[in-house]
Amino acid sequence: MPKSIQDSFTEEQLSHLKIAIGARQWGNHVIDYRGVIKIFRYRYYYVLLAGRNRRVLSIKEQKIASVAQAIFFIGVFSLITVLTFLFLYLIKSALGIDMFKGFSLGVWDWFKS
Repeated sequence: MPKSIQDSFTEEQLSHLKIAIGARQWGNHVIDYRGVIKIFRYRYYYVLLAGRNRRVLSIKEQKIASVAQAIFFIGVFSLITVLTFLFLYLIKSALGIDMFKGFSLGVWDWFKS
């Protein structure tokens, strides 16, 4: 800001500016990463913010959040289930247990190599 403009503010204006800037409720985030990338002669900024959601959501936003949360938990549960079965299959194969004679998924051979 140019010095002439800085000097033109009164104390009352400065106090109102401080209140307006300091009254941001969105300013405290667990993750607050900001930066600038220069590409040729242009500069682009990026912001990554993450933290607890303190906003009041509309009905539509609540439904979307519920669906997204359900999809996330189903994905995590599926991943844990697949990894558990893979772990148990590898233990079964390491112990030499054949559930079906002459049939193999090939995971044990892949794991050994």
